[in-house]
Amino acid sequence: MRKLTSAGLAALIAFGATSQTVAAKDLVIGFSADAATLDPANHRDTNTETIIREMYDGILTRDPAMHVVPQLAESYKQISPTVYEFKIRKGVKFHDGSTMTAEDVKFTLDRIWEKGGLGDGQTSPRQSLLGPIKSVDVVNGDTLRVTLSAPWSLLPAMLPFQEVVSKAFVGKVGTAGMATQEDGTGPFQLVQWNKGDSVVMKRFDDYWGGKACVDRVIFKTIPESSSRVAALLAGDAQIIDHLPPYAVSQVNASGNAKAVFVNGTRSYFIAMNLTEKPFTDIRVREAIAHAIDKPLVINKILGGHAVAINGILSPDAFGKNKALKGLAYDPALSRKLLKEAGYPNGIKVTMDVTGPDKDTAEAVASLMAKGGITTKVQVGESAMLGSKWRTMGKPKTGDMYFTSWGNGSLDPQGIFMPTHHTDGRGNSSGYSNPKVDKLLDGAAVEVDRAKRAAMYEQAEAIAAKDVAYIYLWVPQDIYGVSKRLSGWQPSPDGRLNLVKACLK
Repeated sequence: MRKLTSAGLAALIAFGATSQTVAAKDLVIGFSADAATLDPANHRDTNTETIIREMYDGILTRDPAMHVVPQLAESYKQISPTVYEFKIRKGVKFHDGSTMTAEDVKFTLDRIWEKGGLGDGQTSPRQSLLGPIKSVDVVNGDTLRVTLSAPWSLLPAMLPFQEVVSKAFVGKVGTAGMATQEDGTGPFQLVQWNKGDSVVMKRFDDYWGGKACVDRVIFKTIPESSSRVAALLAGDAQIIDHLPPYAVSQVNASGNAKAVFVNGTRSYFIAMNLTEKPFTDIRVREAIAHAIDKPLVINKILGGHAVAINGILSPDAFGKNKALKGLAYDPALSRKLLKEAGYPNGIKVTMDVTGPDKDTAEAVASLMAKGGITTKVQVGESAMLGSKWRTMGKPKTGDMYFTSWGNGSLDPQGIFMPTHHTDGRGNSSGYSNPKVDKLLDGAAVEVDRAKRAAMYEQAEAIAAKDVAYIYLWVPQDIYGVSKRLSGWQPSPDGRLNLVKACLK
């Protein structure tokens, strides 16, 4: 009888609720979160995007070098500053066997950008991702023409995140049915969604891009980092996301798995509730910034797999202000600033965080204590914390929020606007500065790249001076990967792209 190790026991517990029998040709992904929905147009969640992108394709996609390239479009071109045309690929099948047409692509975009486009009075939460669209028309049968009301150079970069749906299928099942059913054109099709446990897919043999290597893909929801690692080491998962930096050496020494790194596009920062004391005082915000030794956390906690940032943008992003100077680690100065702000005995705060980032947040909290900021780390579920902090101008509760924002396009529009514009959908701190708003609004429609970059550089400098957030780092994404797996590498934009992944 085989002895059950602690890792094996943890993996067994993690997989105990799965109703599907796992077979030899099943590729199991130990994933940190379940999908919020299966409807491509009705979410703003990165984990959901990663899961459903295996069942759906976009008009455009990104190659391994992150260049935007055609996918369901054979080609595309910009006709004028406000008009784009996409020649739609022929012979593509939906999972129900019907043929995709340009009308399906038009319907997909209309469903996202039009007010009430989801039906039943609902507007897609992804509407802003398509910018100032004025109209979408089919011309010459297989060509899609997208007309904008103003120049918006970001359109091609945002289209890889908009998956094409079947007009007939949506008409059949409605928006409610789209939440739990699918009929995409991707390499895998849905078998079963066991909410809170797993999303099971099977290979779609008529995939236009060629049959996938594995028979099935199972996204197994395992929120706890230690349980994901245990599942990988026990051989019950072949890929896990969010491999903790402290587990890298353990995985590499296991003999049956390895850590795989890819440059990230997600900026980490701490939001402070700028609508309430003590954070309305910039000296308190500066004190918090001076209390955090970012190089220490990066080297000791993140294993050196991150780069510090002094503003919201990644070092690789367009328009990054590379001249920004950060507030250096100085806990004595933190205490001095707090005293000047009227807190001679320091302050006590609670910092919200999701499970995967708990360990890092606790390390940051221990550093802050040396600067006079006693911090209680409070773990919450992602959707709950999003509702609590991303209130779009409505009153918010809480002290601080250790969080992040992804920017797969590496264009500032995708991260700067939502997190820093007054009442932006990702503005967790409640930050508001009319100068920053004006610069972000102007950059969104500016067609001159040099002028546009200068606007973002200026906006980032203003926000950094305001200490709108405590800007931390952009980590590498770390995956744990079984040595049985071949033909797969992670992508910086978070998509897994499993069509060529094979198991030995």
